[in-house]
Amino acid sequence: MNRDQLRGYLSFYRDLGVKDIYKRTPERVPDVAAAPRAAPNVPLPPLEPDGDSLLQIREDIGDCRRCRLCEARSKIVFGSGDEHARLVFVGEGPGADEDAQGLPFVGRAGQLLTQMIDNTASKEGIPISRADVYICNVVKCRPPENRTPQPDEMEMCGQFLARQLVAIQPKAICALGSTAAKALLATKDGVTRLRNRWHKWRDIPVIVTYHPSYLLRAYNVEAKREAWEDLKKVLHFVYD
Repeated sequence: MNRDQLRGYLSFYRDLGVKDIYKRTPERVPDVAAAPRAAPNVPLPPLEPDGDSLLQIREDIGDCRRCRLCEARSKIVFGSGDEHARLVFVGEGPGADEDAQGLPFVGRAGQLLTQMIDNTASKEGIPISRADVYICNVVKCRPPENRTPQPDEMEMCGQFLARQLVAIQPKAICALGSTAAKALLATKDGVTRLRNRWHKWRDIPVIVTYHPSYLLRAYNVEAKREAWEDLKKVLHFVYD
């Protein structure tokens, strides 16, 4: 592996929030004569294959058993929408309805997100609807009891999320909630500190706003107004 390849791998894992890399010390072979024949030098697969596509990424995920989230899931929830979308929404993870249907944001929070996109676009004179954007999650399997995904689960699924974003190459990303923001921006800050300003995932602008499930709570009136402002900002940035 040359320096450019190594630099690419380190940059990729930095974007996923991996901060520490450990070198494994090989075990000493006491008897050289009895040592097994060395395995052939098989090159590592590329993290972001040339000509990558959403179809290829979904095939690479397969019937994923890479982390514990596979144990209780019904269906893998890959993503949905326009594969050439100029705007991508990234949420936390599937809920019960999403797990049953295999589609992201189809439950109560998803219905609210659809209304937010469609109604805001209509009021702002932007001729798009939910079908024109792409929606996915940080993790592709439902965490038990809808708990927050663990760091190792987010790291494992993060490689596929990164490939999705690279394959789509949107003009902007909207992170829905703190988990999505932390996964994309490698930060510990919450939504209230991150919203109302632009960030970047690699070279793609990122706006952070509240997750629709948070907005479903009756007392979050101010948050609903702020989320509407965030959505207006990202829609005008992408489509004006």
